[in-house]
Amino acid sequence: MQTIDQALDKLQRSDFRAGFHLSEKDRTYVREKGMDTIRRHAEDFVRQRLAPAVIPNDGRQTPMRGHPVFRAQHACACCCRGCLNKWYRVPKGIALSPQNQKRIVDLLMAWIVREMQRTV
Repeated sequence: MQTIDQALDKLQRSDFRAGFHLSEKDRTYVREKGMDTIRRHAEDFVRQRLAPAVIPNDGRQTPMRGHPVFRAQHACACCCRGCLNKWYRVPKGIALSPQNQKRIVDLLMAWIVREMQRTV
């Protein structure tokens, strides 16, 4: 089991995943809403869009922009069950446990924290 830092470092070696960054609008949104609210949004998105065993629009359920968590999901390969399977060996067709959902949210939040600390 890899740590969050190991996962984030591995993702940075992918040109595609490393290309995602928070926009200034995203950063402002995070500052205005606060990290607790952003975490609740991440929990909701993961529970509704990733956790079910069957997702009718899997692979297209996460927009590329519109919310900081969406960018984090793409940067962390947590945007669909296909990416979760490829990057983290999370099987498709099985609902995500609350523990797995928490691990995903923790990873997304760590990425957002890193992005907020990054100088633009």
